[in-house]
Amino acid sequence: MYKLSIKLLMTAAVISSLLLTVRSFAASQIRIVRLSDVHGDVQIDRNTGQGYEKAFLNLPLTQGVKIQTKQDGRAEVEFEDGSTLRMTSDAVIEFPQLSLRDSGAKVSTTSVRQGAVYVDFAGTKNDEFTLTFGREKFTLTHPCHLRVEMGATDATVAVFKGNIQVQGPSGTVEVAKNRTVTFDLADKDRYTLAKDVEADPYDLWDKQEDRYHQRYMSAGSYSTYSPYAYGTSDLNYYGSFFNAPGYGMLWQPYFIGAGWDPFMNGAWAFNPGYGYAWVSGYPWGWTPYHYGSWVFLPSHGWAWEPGGSWAGWGTARVLNAPAHFLIPQPPANSGQRILTVNRGPIPTPLGRSFNKLEIPNNSAGLGIPRGSIKSLGRLSQSVQQEGFATTKLHTAQIGSWWRGGFARPTSQAGAWHASGAYSGSGAASMGHSSSGHSGGGHR
Repeated sequence: MYKLSIKLLMTAAVISSLLLTVRSFAASQIRIVRLSDVHGDVQIDRNTGQGYEKAFLNLPLTQGVKIQTKQDGRAEVEFEDGSTLRMTSDAVIEFPQLSLRDSGAKVSTTSVRQGAVYVDFAGTKNDEFTLTFGREKFTLTHPCHLRVEMGATDATVAVFKGNIQVQGPSGTVEVAKNRTVTFDLADKDRYTLAKDVEADPYDLWDKQEDRYHQRYMSAGSYSTYSPYAYGTSDLNYYGSFFNAPGYGMLWQPYFIGAGWDPFMNGAWAFNPGYGYAWVSGYPWGWTPYHYGSWVFLPSHGWAWEPGGSWAGWGTARVLNAPAHFLIPQPPANSGQRILTVNRGPIPTPLGRSFNKLEIPNNSAGLGIPRGSIKSLGRLSQSVQQEGFATTKLHTAQIGSWWRGGFARPTSQAGAWHASGAYSGSGAASMGHSSSGHSGGGHR
Protein backbone atom coordinates (compact mmCIF):
# COMPACT_ATOMS: atom_id res chain seq x y z
CA MET A 1 0.00 0.00 0.00
CA TYR A 2 2.86 2.33 0.87
CA LYS A 3 4.64 1.56 -2.43
CA LEU A 4 1.41 2.18 -4.32
CA SER A 5 1.01 5.57 -2.65
CA ILE A 6 4.59 6.49 -3.56
CA LYS A 7 3.96 5.52 -7.19
CA LEU A 8 0.77 7.56 -7.28
CA LEU A 9 2.52 10.58 -5.82
CA MET A 10 5.38 10.24 -8.32
CA THR A 11 2.91 9.89 -11.20
CA ALA A 12 1.03 12.99 -10.02
CA ALA A 13 4.28 14.91 -9.78
CA VAL A 14 5.27 13.91 -13.32
CA ILE A 15 1.84 14.89 -14.69
CA SER A 16 2.00 18.23 -12.85
CA SER A 17 5.48 18.85 -14.25
CA LEU A 18 4.29 18.04 -17.76
CA LEU A 19 1.34 20.39 -17.40
CA LEU A 20 3.62 23.19 -16.27
CA THR A 21 5.94 22.44 -19.20
CA VAL A 22 3.04 22.53 -21.64
CA ARG A 23 1.79 25.80 -20.20
CA SER A 24 5.28 27.30 -20.36
CA PHE A 25 5.70 26.04 -23.92
CA ALA A 26 2.33 27.46 -24.93
CA ALA A 27 3.21 30.82 -23.41
CA SER A 28 6.52 30.85 -25.30
CA GLN A 29 4.68 30.46 -28.59
CA ILE A 30 2.66 33.65 -28.12
CA ARG A 31 3.50 36.39 -30.60
CA ILE A 32 2.34 39.98 -30.65
CA VAL A 33 2.52 42.10 -33.79
CA ARG A 34 1.66 45.78 -34.07
CA LEU A 35 -1.10 47.72 -35.77
CA SER A 36 1.39 50.45 -36.62
CA ASP A 37 -0.65 52.91 -38.71
CA VAL A 38 -4.38 53.58 -39.03
CA HIS A 39 -6.15 55.98 -41.37
CA GLY A 40 -9.90 56.42 -41.68
CA ASP A 41 -12.37 53.62 -41.01
CA VAL A 42 -10.47 50.48 -39.98
CA GLN A 43 -12.09 47.66 -38.03
CA ILE A 44 -10.76 44.59 -36.26
CA ASP A 45 -12.21 41.24 -35.22
CA ARG A 46 -10.01 39.92 -32.42
CA ASN A 47 -11.58 36.47 -32.51
CA THR A 48 -13.37 37.00 -29.19
CA GLY A 49 -16.93 36.48 -30.40
CA GLN A 50 -17.67 40.21 -30.36
CA GLY A 51 -17.35 40.68 -34.13
CA TYR A 52 -15.71 43.74 -35.67
CA GLU A 53 -14.74 46.71 -33.49
CA LYS A 54 -13.06 50.02 -34.22
CA ALA A 55 -9.33 49.49 -34.72
CA PHE A 56 -6.81 51.99 -33.43
CA LEU A 57 -3.11 52.71 -33.52
CA ASN A 58 -0.68 50.47 -31.58
CA LEU A 59 -3.27 47.79 -30.88
CA PRO A 60 -1.47 44.46 -30.26
CA LEU A 61 -2.45 41.79 -32.79
CA THR A 62 -2.43 38.05 -32.10
CA GLN A 63 -3.12 34.89 -34.06
CA GLY A 64 -6.64 34.63 -35.45
CA VAL A 65 -7.43 38.35 -35.78
CA LYS A 66 -9.11 39.83 -38.86
CA ILE A 67 -8.77 43.42 -40.10
CA GLN A 68 -10.95 45.22 -42.61
CA THR A 69 -10.62 48.68 -44.11
CA LYS A 70 -13.62 50.57 -45.38
CA GLN A 71 -13.78 52.88 -48.39
CA ASP A 72 -11.71 55.60 -46.73
CA GLY A 73 -9.51 53.31 -44.64
CA ARG A 74 -5.89 52.23 -44.74
CA ALA A 75 -3.70 50.42 -42.25
CA GLU A 76 -0.22 49.08 -41.66
CA VAL A 77 0.82 46.02 -39.65
CA GLU A 78 4.41 45.82 -38.41
CA PHE A 79 6.11 42.55 -37.48
CA GLU A 80 8.89 41.99 -34.96
CA ASP A 81 11.72 42.23 -37.51
CA GLY A 82 10.35 45.41 -39.06
CA SER A 83 8.56 43.67 -41.95
CA THR A 84 5.31 45.42 -42.88
CA LEU A 85 1.98 44.68 -44.48
CA ARG A 86 -0.08 47.64 -45.70
CA MET A 87 -3.78 47.48 -46.47
CA THR A 88 -5.47 49.81 -48.95
CA SER A 89 -9.17 50.73 -48.79
CA ASP A 90 -11.89 48.04 -49.01
CA ALA A 91 -9.53 45.25 -47.97
CA VAL A 92 -9.96 42.29 -45.63
CA ILE A 93 -7.12 40.21 -44.20
CA GLU A 94 -6.77 37.49 -41.58
CA PHE A 95 -3.85 36.12 -39.55
CA PRO A 96 -4.49 32.36 -39.19
CA GLN A 97 -0.96 31.81 -37.86
CA LEU A 98 1.39 33.94 -35.79
CA SER A 99 3.58 31.40 -34.06
CA LEU A 100 7.09 30.70 -32.87
CA ARG A 101 9.07 27.53 -33.60
CA ASP A 102 11.21 25.81 -30.95
CA SER A 103 14.26 27.21 -32.77
CA GLY A 104 12.97 30.76 -32.25
CA ALA A 105 12.02 31.23 -35.90
CA LYS A 106 8.82 33.21 -36.42
CA VAL A 107 6.10 31.83 -38.65
CA SER A 108 3.49 34.24 -40.02
CA THR A 109 0.58 33.41 -42.30
CA THR A 110 -1.63 36.14 -43.75
CA SER A 111 -4.74 35.50 -45.80
CA VAL A 112 -5.96 38.22 -48.16
CA ARG A 113 -9.73 37.85 -48.42
CA GLN A 114 -10.44 41.03 -50.36
CA GLY A 115 -8.72 44.11 -51.74
CA ALA A 116 -5.06 45.05 -52.15
CA VAL A 117 -2.14 44.78 -49.74
CA TYR A 118 1.56 45.61 -49.93
CA VAL A 119 4.09 43.29 -48.29
CA ASP A 120 7.63 44.41 -47.45
CA PHE A 121 9.39 41.38 -45.98
CA ALA A 122 12.74 41.98 -44.27
CA GLY A 123 13.95 38.42 -44.80
CA THR A 124 15.21 37.70 -41.29
CA LYS A 125 17.08 34.38 -41.22
CA ASN A 126 14.87 31.32 -40.59
CA ASP A 127 11.66 33.39 -40.39
CA GLU A 128 8.82 32.40 -42.72
CA PHE A 129 6.07 34.61 -44.11
CA THR A 130 3.26 32.86 -46.03
CA LEU A 131 0.55 34.77 -47.84
CA THR A 132 -2.59 33.11 -49.20
CA PHE A 133 -5.19 34.61 -51.54
CA GLY A 134 -8.02 32.47 -52.85
CA ARG A 135 -6.51 29.07 -53.67
CA GLU A 136 -3.02 30.45 -54.23
CA LYS A 137 -0.17 30.91 -51.80
CA PHE A 138 3.53 31.73 -51.60
CA THR A 139 6.11 31.68 -48.82
CA LEU A 140 8.80 34.32 -48.36
CA THR A 141 12.15 33.45 -46.83
CA HIS A 142 14.30 36.26 -48.27
CA PRO A 143 13.78 40.04 -48.66
CA CYS A 144 10.88 40.87 -50.94
CA HIS A 145 8.53 43.78 -51.69
CA LEU A 146 5.29 43.14 -53.56
CA ARG A 147 1.63 43.98 -54.05
CA VAL A 148 -1.26 41.47 -53.93
CA GLU A 149 -4.76 42.30 -55.07
CA MET A 150 -7.71 39.95 -54.56
CA GLY A 151 -10.65 40.83 -56.79
CA ALA A 152 -14.00 39.21 -57.50
CA THR A 153 -12.93 37.49 -60.74
CA ASP A 154 -9.14 37.69 -60.74
CA ALA A 155 -6.13 38.09 -58.47
CA THR A 156 -2.77 39.68 -59.22
CA VAL A 157 0.68 39.69 -57.67
CA ALA A 158 3.17 42.39 -58.70
CA VAL A 159 6.78 42.02 -57.48
CA PHE A 160 8.81 45.19 -56.89
CA LYS A 161 11.85 43.53 -55.27
CA GLY A 162 12.97 39.92 -54.95
CA ASN A 163 11.21 36.94 -56.50
CA ILE A 164 8.54 34.47 -55.44
CA GLN A 165 6.99 31.14 -56.40
CA VAL A 166 3.21 31.10 -56.31
CA GLN A 167 1.51 27.72 -55.87
CA GLY A 168 -2.08 27.08 -56.94
CA PRO A 169 -4.47 24.74 -58.77
CA SER A 170 -2.84 25.60 -62.11
CA GLY A 171 0.66 24.76 -60.87
CA THR A 172 3.64 26.75 -59.63
CA VAL A 173 4.72 29.98 -61.30
CA GLU A 174 7.90 31.93 -60.59
CA VAL A 175 7.50 35.71 -60.51
CA ALA A 176 10.68 37.77 -60.69
CA LYS A 177 11.31 41.45 -59.97
CA ASN A 178 9.21 43.84 -62.08
CA ARG A 179 6.88 41.04 -63.16
CA THR A 180 3.14 40.58 -62.59
CA VAL A 181 1.11 37.38 -62.52
CA THR A 182 -2.68 37.42 -62.92
CA PHE A 183 -4.93 34.50 -61.97
CA ASP A 184 -8.33 34.02 -63.60
CA LEU A 185 -10.48 32.89 -60.68
CA ALA A 186 -13.36 32.05 -63.01
CA ASP A 187 -11.24 29.75 -65.19
CA LYS A 188 -9.57 27.22 -62.88
CA ASP A 189 -7.11 29.90 -61.68
CA ARG A 190 -5.19 29.87 -64.97
CA TYR A 191 -2.43 32.44 -64.84
CA THR A 192 -0.88 35.00 -67.16
CA LEU A 193 2.62 36.33 -66.57
CA ALA A 194 3.42 39.92 -67.65
CA LYS A 195 6.88 41.51 -68.00
CA ASP A 196 6.00 44.73 -66.25
CA VAL A 197 4.19 46.17 -63.21
CA GLU A 198 1.16 48.37 -63.77
CA ALA A 199 1.10 51.44 -61.54
CA ASP A 200 -1.56 51.77 -58.84
CA PRO A 201 -2.70 54.99 -57.08
CA TYR A 202 -1.65 53.53 -53.72
CA ASP A 203 1.93 52.84 -54.88
CA LEU A 204 2.89 56.39 -53.84
CA TRP A 205 1.66 55.82 -50.28
CA ASP A 206 3.45 52.46 -50.09
CA LYS A 207 6.72 53.95 -51.37
CA GLN A 208 6.58 56.85 -48.91
CA GLU A 209 5.98 54.52 -45.97
CA ASP A 210 8.78 52.24 -47.18
CA ARG A 211 11.21 55.18 -47.47
CA TYR A 212 10.20 56.39 -44.02
CA HIS A 213 11.08 53.04 -42.45
CA GLN A 214 14.33 52.74 -44.40
CA ARG A 215 15.45 56.20 -43.39
CA TYR A 216 14.58 56.08 -39.70
CA MET A 217 15.06 52.39 -38.87
CA SER A 218 18.74 53.00 -38.12
CA ALA A 219 18.77 56.80 -37.91
CA GLY A 220 19.13 56.99 -34.14
CA SER A 221 22.50 57.19 -32.39
CA TYR A 222 21.42 54.48 -29.96
CA SER A 223 19.91 51.50 -31.77
CA THR A 224 20.26 48.54 -29.38
CA TYR A 225 17.44 49.44 -27.03
CA SER A 226 15.01 46.63 -27.87
CA PRO A 227 15.11 42.91 -28.71
CA TYR A 228 12.74 43.61 -31.63
CA ALA A 229 12.95 46.01 -34.55
CA TYR A 230 9.32 47.07 -34.82
CA GLY A 231 8.62 50.56 -33.55
CA THR A 232 12.24 51.64 -34.13
CA SER A 233 11.49 54.01 -37.03
CA ASP A 234 8.90 55.90 -35.00
CA LEU A 235 11.20 56.24 -31.97
CA ASN A 236 13.96 57.67 -34.13
CA TYR A 237 11.65 60.12 -35.89
CA TYR A 238 9.51 61.34 -32.98
CA GLY A 239 12.16 61.59 -30.27
CA SER A 240 15.79 61.17 -29.28
CA PHE A 241 18.08 59.56 -26.70
CA PHE A 242 20.14 61.39 -24.11
CA ASN A 243 22.59 60.24 -21.44
CA ALA A 244 21.31 60.65 -17.87
CA PRO A 245 23.79 60.15 -14.99
CA GLY A 246 22.86 57.05 -13.02
CA TYR A 247 20.54 55.76 -15.73
CA GLY A 248 22.52 55.68 -18.96
CA MET A 249 20.75 56.19 -22.27
CA LEU A 250 17.12 57.33 -21.96
CA TRP A 251 14.64 58.30 -24.68
CA GLN A 252 12.15 61.19 -24.75
CA PRO A 253 9.59 62.23 -27.34
CA TYR A 254 9.76 65.70 -28.84
CA PHE A 255 7.21 68.41 -27.93
CA ILE A 256 7.00 67.75 -24.19
CA GLY A 257 7.53 69.90 -21.15
CA ALA A 258 6.12 70.45 -17.67
CA GLY A 259 2.82 68.68 -17.21
CA TRP A 260 3.34 65.89 -19.72
CA ASP A 261 3.27 62.21 -18.82
CA PRO A 262 3.34 59.02 -20.93
CA PHE A 263 -0.30 58.16 -20.24
CA MET A 264 -2.01 61.36 -21.38
CA ASN A 265 -3.37 59.81 -24.61
CA GLY A 266 -4.25 56.17 -25.06
CA ALA A 267 -6.69 53.44 -24.12
CA TRP A 268 -7.14 50.40 -21.94
CA ALA A 269 -7.96 47.52 -24.28
CA PHE A 270 -9.21 44.16 -23.02
CA ASN A 271 -8.30 40.73 -24.41
CA PRO A 272 -9.95 37.66 -22.84
CA GLY A 273 -6.68 35.73 -22.92
CA TYR A 274 -4.49 38.44 -21.39
CA GLY A 275 -6.71 40.94 -19.60
CA TYR A 276 -6.24 44.72 -19.95
CA ALA A 277 -3.20 46.38 -21.48
CA TRP A 278 -2.38 50.02 -22.11
CA VAL A 279 -2.43 50.99 -25.79
CA SER A 280 -0.69 54.32 -26.41
CA GLY A 281 -2.26 56.90 -28.71
CA TYR A 282 1.10 58.41 -29.67
CA PRO A 283 2.55 57.48 -33.09
CA TRP A 284 5.77 56.30 -31.39
CA GLY A 285 3.88 54.50 -28.64
CA TRP A 286 4.78 50.84 -29.16
CA THR A 287 8.16 49.76 -27.77
CA PRO A 288 8.18 52.09 -24.72
CA TYR A 289 4.91 50.52 -23.51
CA HIS A 290 5.92 46.85 -23.91
CA TYR A 291 9.56 46.96 -22.89
CA GLY A 292 11.67 48.74 -20.31
CA SER A 293 10.36 51.36 -17.89
CA TRP A 294 9.07 54.92 -17.75
CA VAL A 295 11.08 56.87 -15.22
CA PHE A 296 10.64 60.42 -13.90
CA LEU A 297 13.71 62.65 -13.56
CA PRO A 298 13.14 66.00 -11.79
CA SER A 299 15.59 67.71 -14.15
CA HIS A 300 14.23 66.19 -17.37
CA GLY A 301 10.68 65.01 -16.78
CA TRP A 302 9.42 61.65 -18.00
CA ALA A 303 11.77 59.48 -20.08
CA TRP A 304 11.81 55.89 -21.25
CA GLU A 305 14.53 53.53 -20.01
CA PRO A 306 15.19 50.40 -22.14
CA GLY A 307 15.94 47.08 -20.49
CA GLY A 308 14.38 44.05 -18.84
CA SER A 309 12.17 41.52 -20.57
CA TRP A 310 9.64 42.08 -23.34
CA ALA A 311 6.20 42.53 -21.73
CA GLY A 312 4.21 41.17 -24.69
CA TRP A 313 0.58 42.11 -24.21
CA GLY A 314 1.48 43.68 -20.85
CA THR A 315 2.46 47.24 -20.02
CA ALA A 316 5.89 48.71 -19.22
CA ARG A 317 6.75 49.60 -15.62
CA VAL A 318 6.61 53.07 -14.05
CA LEU A 319 9.54 54.05 -11.81
CA ASN A 320 10.39 57.00 -9.56
CA ALA A 321 7.03 58.68 -10.15
CA PRO A 322 6.50 62.05 -8.41
CA ALA A 323 4.39 62.03 -5.26
CA HIS A 324 1.29 63.49 -6.91
CA PHE A 325 1.35 61.12 -9.88
CA LEU A 326 -1.37 58.47 -10.02
CA ILE A 327 -0.15 55.38 -11.85
CA PRO A 328 -2.86 54.49 -14.40
CA GLN A 329 -4.90 51.46 -13.43
CA PRO A 330 -6.93 49.24 -15.75
CA PRO A 331 -10.72 49.27 -15.38
CA ALA A 332 -12.16 46.89 -12.81
CA ASN A 333 -15.00 45.86 -15.12
CA SER A 334 -13.78 43.57 -17.90
CA GLY A 335 -17.09 44.07 -19.69
CA GLN A 336 -15.89 47.51 -20.81
CA ARG A 337 -13.60 46.35 -23.59
CA ILE A 338 -12.05 49.70 -24.57
CA LEU A 339 -11.68 52.73 -22.32
CA THR A 340 -9.91 55.79 -23.71
CA VAL A 341 -7.98 58.49 -21.90
CA ASN A 342 -7.61 61.89 -23.59
CA ARG A 343 -5.85 64.48 -21.44
CA GLY A 344 -3.12 65.71 -23.74
CA PRO A 345 -3.34 68.54 -26.29
CA ILE A 346 -3.53 67.79 -30.01
CA PRO A 347 -2.32 69.79 -33.03
CA THR A 348 -4.75 71.97 -34.97
CA PRO A 349 -4.88 71.60 -38.79
CA LEU A 350 -4.69 74.90 -40.67
CA GLY A 351 -4.98 76.05 -44.28
CA ARG A 352 -7.54 75.35 -46.98
CA SER A 353 -5.98 71.95 -47.74
CA PHE A 354 -4.98 71.31 -44.10
CA ASN A 355 -1.31 71.35 -45.12
CA LYS A 356 -0.27 73.22 -41.97
CA LEU A 357 -0.31 72.28 -38.31
CA GLU A 358 -0.30 74.34 -35.15
CA ILE A 359 1.62 72.15 -32.72
CA PRO A 360 1.15 72.83 -28.99
CA ASN A 361 3.63 71.84 -26.31
CA ASN A 362 2.97 68.51 -24.56
CA SER A 363 1.38 67.06 -27.72
CA ALA A 364 4.38 64.66 -27.90
CA GLY A 365 4.10 64.01 -31.64
CA LEU A 366 0.37 63.35 -31.66
CA GLY A 367 -1.17 64.23 -35.01
CA ILE A 368 2.14 64.65 -36.85
CA PRO A 369 2.26 62.39 -39.94
CA ARG A 370 5.30 60.18 -40.37
CA GLY A 371 8.13 62.01 -42.09
CA SER A 372 5.98 65.06 -42.89
CA ILE A 373 8.12 67.59 -40.99
CA LYS A 374 11.87 67.88 -41.23
CA SER A 375 14.05 68.44 -38.16
CA LEU A 376 11.46 67.70 -35.50
CA GLY A 377 14.11 68.21 -32.83
CA ARG A 378 14.70 71.86 -33.73
CA LEU A 379 10.98 72.51 -34.07
CA SER A 380 10.44 70.92 -30.66
CA GLN A 381 12.85 73.41 -29.06
CA SER A 382 10.86 76.27 -30.55
CA VAL A 383 7.57 74.82 -29.28
CA GLN A 384 8.99 74.41 -25.77
CA GLN A 385 10.11 78.03 -25.73
CA GLU A 386 7.02 79.61 -27.29
CA GLY A 387 4.33 77.12 -26.21
CA PHE A 388 3.33 76.29 -29.80
CA ALA A 389 4.54 76.56 -33.39
CA THR A 390 2.93 76.57 -36.83
CA THR A 391 4.59 74.52 -39.55
CA LYS A 392 3.94 73.32 -43.06
CA LEU A 393 3.60 69.62 -43.87
CA HIS A 394 5.77 68.37 -46.70
CA THR A 395 4.26 64.94 -47.30
CA ALA A 396 1.94 64.59 -50.31
CA GLN A 397 -0.21 61.48 -50.09
CA ILE A 398 -3.72 60.19 -50.78
CA GLY A 399 -6.92 61.66 -49.38
CA SER A 400 -7.53 64.50 -46.95
CA TRP A 401 -7.56 64.53 -43.13
CA TRP A 402 -9.80 66.24 -40.65
CA ARG A 403 -9.81 65.47 -36.92
CA GLY A 404 -9.96 61.74 -36.52
CA GLY A 405 -10.77 60.64 -40.05
CA PHE A 406 -9.82 60.74 -43.68
CA ALA A 407 -11.79 61.85 -46.69
CA ARG A 408 -12.38 59.35 -49.45
CA PRO A 409 -9.22 58.79 -51.54
CA THR A 410 -9.29 60.15 -55.08
CA SER A 411 -7.44 59.19 -58.20
CA GLN A 412 -5.13 62.17 -57.77
CA ALA A 413 -2.45 62.43 -55.14
CA GLY A 414 -3.28 65.04 -52.53
CA ALA A 415 -2.24 65.78 -48.98
CA TRP A 416 -3.42 63.65 -46.09
CA HIS A 417 -2.41 64.05 -42.50
CA ALA A 418 -2.36 61.31 -39.87
CA SER A 419 -4.47 62.17 -36.87
CA GLY A 420 -4.08 60.98 -33.31
CA ALA A 421 -5.86 57.70 -32.76
CA TYR A 422 -7.80 59.13 -29.84
CA SER A 423 -8.68 62.61 -31.01
CA GLY A 424 -11.83 64.00 -32.55
CA SER A 425 -14.86 61.91 -33.39
CA GLY A 426 -12.92 58.65 -33.28
CA ALA A 427 -12.48 58.80 -29.52
CA ALA A 428 -16.16 59.37 -28.85
CA SER A 429 -17.10 55.98 -30.23
CA MET A 430 -14.70 54.26 -27.83
CA GLY A 431 -15.72 55.97 -24.61
CA HIS A 432 -13.83 58.54 -22.58
CA SER A 433 -12.06 58.79 -19.27
CA SER A 434 -10.03 61.60 -17.79
CA SER A 435 -8.96 60.03 -14.53
CA GLY A 436 -5.42 60.39 -13.26
CA HIS A 437 -3.06 63.34 -13.20
CA SER A 438 0.65 63.68 -13.37
CA GLY A 439 3.45 66.14 -13.67
CA GLY A 440 6.61 66.50 -15.71
CA GLY A 441 9.61 68.65 -16.17
CA HIS A 442 11.35 70.57 -18.88
CA ARG A 443 13.84 68.75 -20.98
